[in-house]
Amino acid sequence: MLSLPQHFESITLLITHFNRSHSLERLLQSLETLKLSFGEIIVSDGGSNGEHFEAVLQQKERYSFTLLSTSVNKGLGNSINVGQDFSKTPYLLYVQEDFVPLPAFRQALANGLNLMDEESEWDIVRFYAFPWAKYPYLKNYKKGFSRMQFNLAPWYINHHKFYLYSDHPHLKRNTFSDKFGRYLETLSGDTTEMSMCRSFLKNHGKGLFYNDYKDLFEHVNSAEEPGQYRPVNQASRKLSEIPWVYNAYLKYKTMKETFSYVLAK
Repeated sequence: MLSLPQHFESITLLITHFNRSHSLERLLQSLETLKLSFGEIIVSDGGSNGEHFEAVLQQKERYSFTLLSTSVNKGLGNSINVGQDFSKTPYLLYVQEDFVPLPAFRQALANGLNLMDEESEWDIVRFYAFPWAKYPYLKNYKKGFSRMQFNLAPWYINHHKFYLYSDHPHLKRNTFSDKFGRYLETLSGDTTEMSMCRSFLKNHGKGLFYNDYKDLFEHVNSAEEPGQYRPVNQASRKLSEIPWVYNAYLKYKTMKETFSYVLAK
């Protein structure tokens, strides 16, 4: 039920933002509607232009969050690093500004936090994936979650296995960077994410994935504030409609990612 507020004092909500102030406000308003609150909310802005930054300043007064900003865009990795450095709570919930939480997220977050509190082995709890890129190798666990399982063997043919870590909404400990290092600071968000994916695997990260992830968030990119266009994602989604072609594509991608992973430092 949404009648009672739900406060997570041990969690800092970190939102990264760049030139999508309407999306940011939609996210903040959705959290308010769901009566969700946190020990702190940090908005890490990556050098938004004047119009969007002025809007963020107004939202800061309305929603009482901590704003961290830079005059020059240094990329998503920098925005995450800055936010993590500033966070003081035991846990950090990361959500990019173009996501909209749904009512079921309240209980899923509570359950995910409970599992991380009680079981120290978990480094990350994930709440979302693109429909065509769900983590492929899952073992049912408990409280609506499954354990993500990584195996380098080539007969595990889905290359999405390398994305045990993801920049999609997730909960992690404030010691995350101690184990996996800082995020690579580059203007390519995809490069930053892949770098952390490899670090997560190389350092034996363990994570949980919420089974009914489609019930937790909507990923909304309007024409006015579009998301980053990723040709690879578009190709993958189209190929998935032709099973035999998609199977060959998966084998190729898996071989490519395997060699890249093995050769990576």
